[in-house]
Amino acid sequence: MKKSYIFLIAILASAVGIIYWSVSNAGSFASFEEAKKSEGKEFQVAGVLNKDKEMVYDPAVNTDLFTFYMVDKEGNEQKVLYKGSKPQDFEKSEEVVIHGKMEGEVFLAHKILMKCPSKYNDTGSEFKEVSMN
Repeated sequence: MKKSYIFLIAILASAVGIIYWSVSNAGSFASFEEAKKSEGKEFQVAGVLNKDKEMVYDPAVNTDLFTFYMVDKEGNEQKVLYKGSKPQDFEKSEEVVIHGKMEGEVFLAHKILMKCPSKYNDTGSEFKEVSMN
């Protein structure tokens, strides 16, 4: 067999592996109720910050712990523990997407995407990613 065929087969196998990995790790959008039913499984939950409840971030105590309350698109409210520092301008976000899993009565997030009002025009908005890996 020619070396070029072996090389082509190796590239094709790598591409299939990368596609499979990205699809399996993409996670699925869910509500907090769905995440509670599948505790321990990774989900993405979209919603809005509940600005009426307290947000706790005290870097003097723990620089890698930020807690807040979020309401998903179905109206379910959930306490969220984010393993990282509080994102800048978090209170100004229009929409929040968190990646993580339910553990007991809290959602443990390891990544936050924030849809913030655009600073360049009045009608648009932009997403900002925050992640602790």
